[in-house]
Amino acid sequence: MNEKRGSDYDEDPMPWASEEEVPVPWDDEYDENQIPESEILCDPDADYDDDAEHASWLRSLPEDVRAEYLAGPWTGEREAEPAGFLHHDHEPSGLGFASGGVLDTLEPGPWLAKALTTATSQGHCDLGESELIGVLCGWHRLISWAQAEQATTITALTDRRWQQSAELDRPDLFDHLDDEVAAALRLTGRSADRLLSAAAGLARLADVRTALSRGDIDWPRASLFLEQLALLPDDVAIGIVASLIGRAGVMTTGQLRAALIRAILAADPEATQRRQEAGRKEAEVQVWTEPSGNAALVGRELRPSEVITANERLSEQARWLKSRGADGSIDQLRAAVFIALLNGCSVESLVPADPESARNGEPPLAGTVNLTMPLSAWLGLTNNPGELASYGPVDAVTCRQLADAMASDTQWCLTLTNPAGRAVAHACARGAPGRSLDRCTGIRWAADLKQRLRLLETAPCGHGRQSGSYKPPASLRHLIVIRQRTCSFPGCRRPARRADLDHTVPFHRGGISCECNLAPLCRRHHQAKQAHGWRLTQAAPGRMTWRTPSGRVYQTTGDPYPA
Repeated sequence: MNEKRGSDYDEDPMPWASEEEVPVPWDDEYDENQIPESEILCDPDADYDDDAEHASWLRSLPEDVRAEYLAGPWTGEREAEPAGFLHHDHEPSGLGFASGGVLDTLEPGPWLAKALTTATSQGHCDLGESELIGVLCGWHRLISWAQAEQATTITALTDRRWQQSAELDRPDLFDHLDDEVAAALRLTGRSADRLLSAAAGLARLADVRTALSRGDIDWPRASLFLEQLALLPDDVAIGIVASLIGRAGVMTTGQLRAALIRAILAADPEATQRRQEAGRKEAEVQVWTEPSGNAALVGRELRPSEVITANERLSEQARWLKSRGADGSIDQLRAAVFIALLNGCSVESLVPADPESARNGEPPLAGTVNLTMPLSAWLGLTNNPGELASYGPVDAVTCRQLADAMASDTQWCLTLTNPAGRAVAHACARGAPGRSLDRCTGIRWAADLKQRLRLLETAPCGHGRQSGSYKPPASLRHLIVIRQRTCSFPGCRRPARRADLDHTVPFHRGGISCECNLAPLCRRHHQAKQAHGWRLTQAAPGRMTWRTPSGRVYQTTGDPYPA
């Protein structure tokens, strides 16, 4: 169930919520279907789909890659996989580090180290495009293996000092282990503590340590498992690892963090509330100096629902200032509103004197919230977690608090998903019964809304909602955004609501405005699609295949909905 209020976001209200989102210099209100073509900074539908463009693309490839593409043994189809730094989920198709080659699939260790140093001993100029990517991935796997081995060594040192402390009755031998590690590795005490904690976590979660040693995941992904699961009982943590470790390597760190939080919320929702309540006892406002010489002010351990609504209010007031002629980006204006309110000044005081676009009025009090939560959780039947756009997974209690605070003119949406969490049908309504009413009323409301469900297109597409115009109707755009909630580029988590709606096959080259030819792309990856040597196809509605200049191929289908 999605909930929206007001207009769409035109900035990222929580830029720290997803490290995977890449800021872009353009105004986020841009929509390729609303701005005249004369004002578009890049051709919105440049692509390489016709024969002439395809031939030009082939000519642009290095000679060795072009020969492989035309004559084999590798055509790219074998490496159609989710994006990640691993490239050995398919059968070998050749020698060396080229895609699918025996070295591209070699597990990390001394043999891989020898192969990498040999392949690059004369530099990288003689490596083909695919080989160069293979070498990059090989070094990444080798680094993961080395970090796992370092952690294993630290665990062995920890065990030895513990045993010696017990045998000699000398607790200080163990108590100063962090100092010993700090001295040996020239680390600060805090860094040594973190390294010891990470080694202990890997010893506790053996599957994470094994995946790191094999190069299936890297250190940032391993660290996410350790940090997110640190406070959970061993059996719960091990169960969550077992459910996610097999696909962690093909997730970005942002996707993995969200998946871990969802799993934690689902496995122990009551414990989540207890941890939040305990954490609020440590609530504080912190101040520190930034590297630039400026300062930072941040509140910590605050109630999620209050932070979310306060954050949206900052965004809405920043947009109000922008419309009154205030200079600066939305982020800069959010910061200006934030510090002004804390210093007892009004938002109106930030409006420039007599701006040309000045209009009467006061800043709005509400922003935009896009909340997705299971119907059963909204009705109070379960505690399954939900998700907040640009924030991430949210526990059921916070979801219900936000839902209860929504205004009567809220747009409510019902989305049905398949077992994999993919949207298959959708319907919208204006207004919904309050949760204070009996559950039967809420169930009847949902049942009535279900009668208006529209099935999303699959392959083959029936073109039932095809539009004859370049700019698709709002109803079609809404369904595309429901189907793919983020940018269609591998790993990008920029919300689809704030992305361009791109024609995969350009409209002026015969591409249609239909579910099978439209997909969200953020501005950065919209430009990547148009860049020399890049190709994007959509074999079925929502199933995107990217080919990079190196010839590597990646597929995306969008993030699943919370179960």
